[in-house]
Amino acid sequence: MVSAGSSDRYLPSTVQQAVKILVVGDFGVGKTTLIGSVSEIEPLRTEENMTQASVGVDDLAGLESKTTTTVAMDFGRVTLSPRVALYLFGTPGQRRFWDLWAGLAEGAVGVLVLVDTRRLEGSFEVLDQLELHGDTPFAVAINHFPDSRHHSTEQLRQALDLQPQTPIIDCDARDRSSSVQALITLVEYASRTLVAQEVSS
Repeated sequence: MVSAGSSDRYLPSTVQQAVKILVVGDFGVGKTTLIGSVSEIEPLRTEENMTQASVGVDDLAGLESKTTTTVAMDFGRVTLSPRVALYLFGTPGQRRFWDLWAGLAEGAVGVLVLVDTRRLEGSFEVLDQLELHGDTPFAVAINHFPDSRHHSTEQLRQALDLQPQTPIIDCDARDRSSSVQALITLVEYASRTLVAQEVSS
């Protein structure tokens, strides 16, 4: 795997498959951090400083130190194996930017949904929004923060109303290996789902 921050911006000649992955989640859940931690190229960020205009609009409970927010998308790339590279597209978390999802989701083979258990209610609307954009396979990554409370997988599956087959992964978006493992879990699940769909058709 190519290391993060590599000066080589070009894909290895062995890569035969480029896969588009969407990274979604509530405001402040760690999407920009995750893409930044795994990207082997300098990630594209569209962050702006938060202003007084967001007061009363963006819920900063538990995010008091947050000073910037994504307003269009994040973009990064990670080579999972000599043959497979992922192109990562991160969406803004706020509802007012959700119209961007349709374009960003086009062509994605899977969606990684980041969840902050301290602000679990914000993930309900994200999952509802995801359902509006087709039946793209998705996995849920629980991004752990220092003050996050532990919940069992079954508790989270029930709280988020997830299907039994939907993967739930523990993740630290700041940690490259942890974030890459979440992406691998998603890609493997999306591949199994695609094969099952082809067999059934």
